[in-house]
Amino acid sequence: MSKEDNSSIGFGLGLLAGVLGGIAAGILFAPCPGEEMRDKVKDTVCDLAEKYSPEVQEAKKQALESIDLLKYNLEKQYKKFASMLKSKKMRRAKELEDINDYDFN
Repeated sequence: MSKEDNSSIGFGLGLLAGVLGGIAAGILFAPCPGEEMRDKVKDTVCDLAEKYSPEVQEAKKQALESIDLLKYNLEKQYKKFASMLKSKKMRRAKELEDINDYDFN
Protein backbone atom coordinates (compact mmCIF):
# COMPACT_ATOMS: atom_id res chain seq x y z
CA MET A 1 0.00 0.00 0.00
CA SER A 2 1.23 3.40 -0.84
CA LYS A 3 1.31 6.39 1.40
CA GLU A 4 -1.50 7.93 -0.64
CA ASP A 5 -3.76 4.91 -0.07
CA ASN A 6 -3.16 5.05 3.72
CA SER A 7 -4.09 8.70 3.89
CA SER A 8 -7.21 8.06 1.79
CA ILE A 9 -8.30 5.24 4.12
CA GLY A 10 -7.54 7.37 7.17
CA PHE A 11 -9.48 10.25 5.70
CA GLY A 12 -12.41 7.97 4.88
CA LEU A 13 -12.43 6.48 8.41
CA GLY A 14 -12.19 9.93 9.93
CA LEU A 15 -15.05 11.14 7.76
CA LEU A 16 -17.14 8.10 8.69
CA ALA A 17 -16.39 8.60 12.40
CA GLY A 18 -17.32 12.25 12.11
CA VAL A 19 -20.59 11.49 10.38
CA LEU A 20 -21.52 8.81 12.93
CA GLY A 21 -20.54 11.08 15.81
CA GLY A 22 -22.64 13.87 14.37
CA ILE A 23 -25.63 11.61 13.98
CA ALA A 24 -25.23 10.33 17.58
CA ALA A 25 -24.89 13.87 18.94
CA GLY A 26 -27.92 14.99 16.94
CA ILE A 27 -30.04 12.19 18.33
CA LEU A 28 -28.85 12.75 21.92
CA PHE A 29 -29.20 16.53 21.92
CA ALA A 30 -32.17 16.99 19.61
CA PRO A 31 -35.08 18.83 21.21
CA CYS A 32 -37.96 16.56 22.14
CA PRO A 33 -41.63 17.26 21.62
CA GLY A 34 -43.21 19.12 24.57
CA GLU A 35 -45.01 16.14 26.10
CA GLU A 36 -41.94 13.92 25.88
CA MET A 37 -39.74 16.62 27.43
CA ARG A 38 -42.23 17.13 30.26
CA ASP A 39 -42.19 13.39 30.94
CA LYS A 40 -38.39 13.37 31.04
CA VAL A 41 -38.30 16.35 33.40
CA LYS A 42 -40.97 14.75 35.62
CA ASP A 43 -39.03 11.49 35.79
CA THR A 44 -35.81 13.33 36.61
CA VAL A 45 -37.47 15.36 39.36
CA CYS A 46 -39.08 12.24 40.85
CA ASP A 47 -35.74 10.43 40.80
CA LEU A 48 -34.02 13.36 42.50
CA ALA A 49 -36.80 13.60 45.08
CA GLU A 50 -36.39 9.91 45.92
CA LYS A 51 -32.62 10.18 46.01
CA TYR A 52 -32.53 13.25 48.26
CA SER A 53 -35.69 12.55 50.24
CA PRO A 54 -33.98 12.19 53.66
CA GLU A 55 -32.13 15.49 53.21
CA VAL A 56 -35.30 17.22 52.04
CA GLN A 57 -37.25 15.84 55.00
CA GLU A 58 -34.55 17.00 57.44
CA ALA A 59 -34.49 20.48 55.91
CA LYS A 60 -38.29 20.61 56.09
CA LYS A 61 -38.19 19.53 59.75
CA GLN A 62 -35.62 22.21 60.60
CA ALA A 63 -37.63 24.86 58.75
CA LEU A 64 -40.81 23.92 60.62
CA GLU A 65 -38.95 23.98 63.95
CA SER A 66 -37.59 27.45 63.14
CA ILE A 67 -41.07 28.64 62.20
CA ASP A 68 -42.52 27.25 65.44
CA LEU A 69 -39.79 28.96 67.48
CA LEU A 70 -40.37 32.25 65.68
CA LYS A 71 -44.12 31.91 66.21
CA TYR A 72 -43.60 31.24 69.93
CA ASN A 73 -41.31 34.27 70.29
CA LEU A 74 -43.76 36.51 68.42
CA GLU A 75 -46.67 35.35 70.61
CA LYS A 76 -44.58 35.95 73.72
CA GLN A 77 -43.69 39.48 72.57
CA TYR A 78 -47.32 40.17 71.63
CA LYS A 79 -48.52 39.11 75.09
CA LYS A 80 -45.82 41.24 76.71
CA PHE A 81 -46.83 44.24 74.59
CA ALA A 82 -50.54 43.68 75.26
CA SER A 83 -49.84 43.45 78.98
CA MET A 84 -47.83 46.67 78.85
CA LEU A 85 -50.65 48.47 77.01
CA LYS A 86 -53.20 47.18 79.49
CA SER A 87 -51.00 48.34 82.37
CA LYS A 88 -50.66 51.82 80.86
CA LYS A 89 -54.41 52.01 80.25
CA MET A 90 -55.08 50.98 83.83
CA ARG A 91 -52.61 53.57 85.12
CA ARG A 92 -54.18 56.29 82.96
CA ALA A 93 -57.68 55.30 84.09
CA LYS A 94 -56.52 55.47 87.73
CA GLU A 95 -55.05 58.94 87.12
CA LEU A 96 -58.31 60.12 85.56
CA GLU A 97 -60.27 58.64 88.43
CA ASP A 98 -58.05 60.44 90.96
CA ILE A 99 -58.56 63.73 89.12
CA ASN A 100 -62.34 63.25 89.11
CA ASP A 101 -62.33 62.47 92.83
CA TYR A 102 -61.34 66.02 93.69
CA ASP A 103 -64.19 68.16 94.79
CA PHE A 104 -63.93 71.58 93.18
CA ASN A 105 -66.76 73.19 95.24
